[in-house]
Amino acid sequence: MARKIQHPTDRMTKAIRPTDVERRWYVVDAAGKTLGRLASQVAAILRGKHKPYYTPHVDCGDFVIVINAEKVALAPKRAEQKVYTRYTGYPGGLRTESFLHLRRRHPELIIERAVWGMLPKNRLGRKMLKKLKVYRGPEHPHAAQKPEKLELPFRA
Repeated sequence: MARKIQHPTDRMTKAIRPTDVERRWYVVDAAGKTLGRLASQVAAILRGKHKPYYTPHVDCGDFVIVINAEKVALAPKRAEQKVYTRYTGYPGGLRTESFLHLRRRHPELIIERAVWGMLPKNRLGRKMLKKLKVYRGPEHPHAAQKPEKLELPFRA
């Protein structure tokens, strides 16, 4: 009896094209959530790792709206010790800001920077970060997109 010889492409995993991606909108409430755990799970959704057709070189993730950014939690001692640094590019241009001060001034930046640290540092990662919408309080202007409430912990 002759065996049918399989072609190598018959066994390969299918890669999805950018035109085939179905995007959804999710709302995540950051009130009382730990910053790192929240950021890692939001980054997984932005990348699309929760979908069965995840492809690393394609932006197949969903949109994420994070509300109540000012109520994100850190351990009490960690909140006092955490410092954000940046460099202006000029001599002596090192700028530092504490977590507590940044949370009062611009709490959206805390979550955006934490999520950006967990995304690829290339064109694809910058495209994924644009799908993240972070708001200080409980209101957001994306009701027309009919976002679904997403409870964390979310396993990707």
